[in-house]
Amino acid sequence: MSSLPPSVIRVRDALRAAGVEPEIRFLAESARTAAQAAAALGVEIGQIANSLIFQADGAPLLVLASGRHRVDTRKVAQLMGVADVRRADPEFVREHAGVAIGGVAPVGHPRPLRTAVDLTLADYETIWAAAGHPHAVFPTTFAELVRITNGIVGVIGSEDGNTR
Repeated sequence: MSSLPPSVIRVRDALRAAGVEPEIRFLAESARTAAQAAAALGVEIGQIANSLIFQADGAPLLVLASGRHRVDTRKVAQLMGVADVRRADPEFVREHAGVAIGGVAPVGHPRPLRTAVDLTLADYETIWAAAGHPHAVFPTTFAELVRITNGIVGVIGSEDGNTR
């Protein structure tokens, strides 16, 4: 397993530390988007947990959102009790997630991140999340995802497809 990229090793080790034996899968095609990941895995787009880094009042915030809709930053702000939530730039993402956009995982960051988890993900028995690399994913469940991230669960999506 030493041939794994360092970022994937960090995710694997974080999952193991949380009591999860990860089943990391490498996809032939990139899984940078929910649509790409769903197509490669043969699953519904809603089963993909997008791991997105935002700035919440300037601090890093990880949002785990179902691929079936876009994040509504007003709903996230309300859920997390902050005034301002905005998308982070690539440098902020790399600093706080330890990887570039497209490979952000729910765990394995340089420091623990405050996390919001999309309630919509509870609709699925199996959820797929990035494993620290644009081609690497792992399966999990909603309950496990909430547990390993210590996430705050709520409605964070906009069904109309608009990001606010």
